Amino acid sequence: MSRARMMKLLPWIVTPSLVVLIIVAWQVIVTALNVNPFIFPPPGDVWAAFVSLLNDPRIWAATGVTVSEILIGFMIAVVVGLVVGVVLGKLPWLEVSLRPLIVIAQVAPKVAFVPLFVIWFGFGLTSKIVLSALLAFFPIMLNVLLGVRSVEQGHREVMQSLNASTWQRFVQLDMRSLQPYLFAGMEVGIVLATIGAIVGEYLGGNNGLGNMVVSAMNALDAAMTFALIIWLSILGLVLYLIVNELKRFFIPWHESVYGLRTASA
Repeated sequence: MSRARMMKLLPWIVTPSLVVLIIVAWQVIVTALNVNPFIFPPPGDVWAAFVSLLNDPRIWAATGVTVSEILIGFMIAVVVGLVVGVVLGKLPWLEVSLRPLIVIAQVAPKVAFVPLFVIWFGFGLTSKIVLSALLAFFPIMLNVLLGVRSVEQGHREVMQSLNASTWQRFVQLDMRSLQPYLFAGMEVGIVLATIGAIVGEYLGGNNGLGNMVVSAMNALDAAMTFALIIWLSILGLVLYLIVNELKRFFIPWHESVYGLRTASA
């Protein structure tokens, strides 16, 4: 078997093997230690709960609510993060002036804002969208800022020698240079947007998957709680893979994309 084919097959071999190993270890621990299923259910109970969950119409309605919150918050973060990152990258004096505020806003515990968001925006979608956008904003903005600053001075001088306008330099040079950084921020941002929406539903929601997790916990249904966690993990993985595929589509020329193909060749 060629090395390229082996590299393509490797994730499909290693990941399922690890999943099987974890399930086997899980079953052995539960059986050997005689763990109470109300505390730590065996894999069989979780699988039965997962199947019943997929057959429940409420899960699809709740998934639609959560996905809407994630995607809207993520798109807001992308637009605002791109604009703010470009502005701060183009105006170093402004970035230096605002840096303390940016650091304070970034390190502040976002979960602590959930009660305030609920007071300001209510228990509906808006408070979760705001939290989702807030969590995704910073990695996107900081990566765009780094992308704008990473443009080589020699390239700028070439554009100036060609009498390129400010708009032409921005579109043909700056935007092309910052795209890999933008997608790097988006890959982190979509994960944080997912966490933000779920945490918002968990702490201050009346619908969505986070609210279903709270309901399962209040009912002391550990198997259903595990099943919902698995479903949330699958949802987050799918959203991340979509962003990753968008990166492959829009910047196939970048080393982060073609480098993987070269390594597997």
